[in-house]
Amino acid sequence: MPIEIKELHIRVNVTPSQSSNGGGSTAALQGVGGRLSAKVKQEIIAECIEQVMKILENKKER
Repeated sequence: MPIEIKELHIRVNVTPSQSSNGGGSTAALQGVGGRLSAKVKQEIIAECIEQVMKILENKKER
């Protein structure tokens, strides 16, 4: 008898590493004093909105 999974919840905790060779992602997100610049904030917000809209479109198709 097959098992049907209706919902799957995945939780991930991400912590930035303190090493200097950790890539440019954390360095690009941090401005002076560890704060995000206005441009970076707008990029993050735009990406979030885009992902939410994709999720809503996928729910609408079902």
